[in-house]
Amino acid sequence: MIVDSRTKRLALALAPTFTPFLFIKATSSLLFAEEYALKDQPITRLARKIKLVTDQHEIDKPSPVEHYPMREWSIKVFMLDAAGNEHPADCFNKVVYHLHPSFENPVQTFTKPPFECKNEGWGGFELSVDCYYTEKTKISVPHDLSFHQEHYESVQSITFKNPSQVLQEKLRELGPLPNDDERPKKKAGATGKKSSGQKIDYEKIAQALEKLEEEDLLKAIQIIHDFKSTDTYIKSDVETGEFSIDLYTMPDVLTKNLSDYLATKSLMA
Repeated sequence: MIVDSRTKRLALALAPTFTPFLFIKATSSLLFAEEYALKDQPITRLARKIKLVTDQHEIDKPSPVEHYPMREWSIKVFMLDAAGNEHPADCFNKVVYHLHPSFENPVQTFTKPPFECKNEGWGGFELSVDCYYTEKTKISVPHDLSFHQEHYESVQSITFKNPSQVLQEKLRELGPLPNDDERPKKKAGATGKKSSGQKIDYEKIAQALEKLEEEDLLKAIQIIHDFKSTDTYIKSDVETGEFSIDLYTMPDVLTKNLSDYLATKSLMA
């Protein structure tokens, strides 16, 4: 669930444990002061494994070069988790293939997983596959297009530099993050039941926060700051303008004050 506007961009994502996370991305008017920043070190480099899958076969078309039959080939991009299982490469927003200059369209761009690039030709070659995880930030993966096998897979290690909070959540599906050991265990169970026995609808809180206007959103952030506990998992990235909180780690007093505030805005039934 994503809201994007000039003054506020907010995304609600569900972690693998279905813990509601609130991500707030803001323009300069919503960049938070130093008092909101945490002392923990941000993740600057995150390693993962990428897999390029190549398929090719001969086709019944005349070849311009004798003894080199024409072939149809394709390359797809996937990610691997720690156990080697295949996942869609949805951590990338586009993939650009730089083919041999003899192709009529040597630079080909794809924007949806598995980012399949399909072409015809008579010879193999080395190419570069640029995988973009922001508008301008890319990871370049070399690939050797070979016709020795009809199907083959190439697995390589890649590194994401300065991944955003939203990207980190996607990459967490592939394996733990370096700071996961520092993350406090949530005190509520899967039903969101607090120690008092009261059931808390965290999804409703997240949806209500999503509907706040900029000024009201800042007040909600202030409430979080005022009533958080040492166990409350919060991250603030001033450089990217992102603020995140694990709603399940909120203490009772914060949950009550935040819910009461949202109720004054007629956002909590």
